[in-house]
Amino acid sequence: MTSLSVETLAADAVEPITSAGNAQLGIAVLAGIAVIVVLITKFKMHAFLALTIGSLALGSFAGAAPAKTIASFTAGLGSTVAGVGVLIALGAILGKLLADSGGADQIVDTILAKASGRAMPWAMVLIASIIGLPLFFEVGIVLLIPVVLLVAKRGNYSLMRIGIPALAGLSVMHGLIPPHPGPLVAIDALGANLGVTLALGVLVAVPTVIIAGPLFSRYAARWVDIKAPEQMIPQRPSEDLDRRPSFGATLATILLPVVLMLVKALVDIVVDDPEQGLQKVTDVIGSPLIALLAAVVVGMFTLGRAAGFTRARLSTTVEKSLAPIAGVLLIVGAGGGFKQTLIDAGVGQMILDFSKDWSIPALLLGWLIAVAIRLATGSATVATISAAGLVAPLAADMSTSHAALLVLAVGAGSLFFSHVNDAGFWLVKEYFGMDVGQTVKTWSVMETIISVVSLVLVLLLSLIL
Repeated sequence: MTSLSVETLAADAVEPITSAGNAQLGIAVLAGIAVIVVLITKFKMHAFLALTIGSLALGSFAGAAPAKTIASFTAGLGSTVAGVGVLIALGAILGKLLADSGGADQIVDTILAKASGRAMPWAMVLIASIIGLPLFFEVGIVLLIPVVLLVAKRGNYSLMRIGIPALAGLSVMHGLIPPHPGPLVAIDALGANLGVTLALGVLVAVPTVIIAGPLFSRYAARWVDIKAPEQMIPQRPSEDLDRRPSFGATLATILLPVVLMLVKALVDIVVDDPEQGLQKVTDVIGSPLIALLAAVVVGMFTLGRAAGFTRARLSTTVEKSLAPIAGVLLIVGAGGGFKQTLIDAGVGQMILDFSKDWSIPALLLGWLIAVAIRLATGSATVATISAAGLVAPLAADMSTSHAALLVLAVGAGSLFFSHVNDAGFWLVKEYFGMDVGQTVKTWSVMETIISVVSLVLVLLLSLIL
């Protein structure tokens, strides 16, 4: 990525912003995270404000001068937004085009027409994985849940048999596959190659989503045997359209950025000569910004125009897509600020010192740190951002493939056991009409399976690569 990297920022801070020892730094980290957790859970404070206050608290507990803490936080916020802000915006536009044009419905209806009976859970996981590529997890849930409820009701299926595969597809994409915000920030923080991370992420994601989706849903349906709640089945989102884009055109538009980034990764591996003409071209068209921008521009014709959108409606769609992501951008940016405060305080070096004594592999350490932050804060994105900042020094001497695997290990840890401090937990509970216990037995267990299976696959790949 072309943005100012975390490593560059850390290198610019020639010495830590505080001279505190490892014990004080350790206490400061726990205190900073505790402040964030209490503000989010007990006082219901917005994550952006909680992360900002937590960063200042961390600096104070570590004995750093307030001015230095503020400088670290703002530098981290700025570099994070510079690195992923435009990509998040482009992803939101593409997702909105997909939803409003009826393209998402077209994919769903086409696949469902060819699937029935035992094939339905596999169809749902396929739909969710495809739809989840360009969409935020929350947007994907809102888009797919109506389909899940309709399929469960129409086919008289257990809601868990259909719902768990769809949720697994969305969750795996969110945690492991760029251009989702968490993986993008981790790639930036750890200096990993985006194309290689994407390729390895797909390798890990496919078996993970099969185990946590269609296979686990058999048991989830036995543990929690419920029907789709009538009151939660809404109208289909695109019934007001006279026509909608074709299945082929919609699928091609969604997969365009992924294909461009994968082509760049393959050329980088095969050619490996930055001066070669082909690699120069693929370096440009395969950069995440250009790949997503190309998909958005193409989508305006293949999705928007195909659905009969006028220029004015296209403009309105783009405008409406950007407003909801303001909060996401601020949370991701503040998470980057918290991460940079951790780094500049010398916490990364402290973790490095401790890890030498623990004899814990870097991949497992990254996963454990992400798990701890995920359990504490409830946010997969915050866990990914913070854990990536903490283990950034470990990636300095890693090969390209192992740096990518560290990104995936951190992403896997960030999905571990979603519970009552996670917004996604309540979203799933309310949409599926479950109580807290039922949500834990299905959704929370599914998230844990995704996290553990992903880690196992990452560790196996590290042995092969």
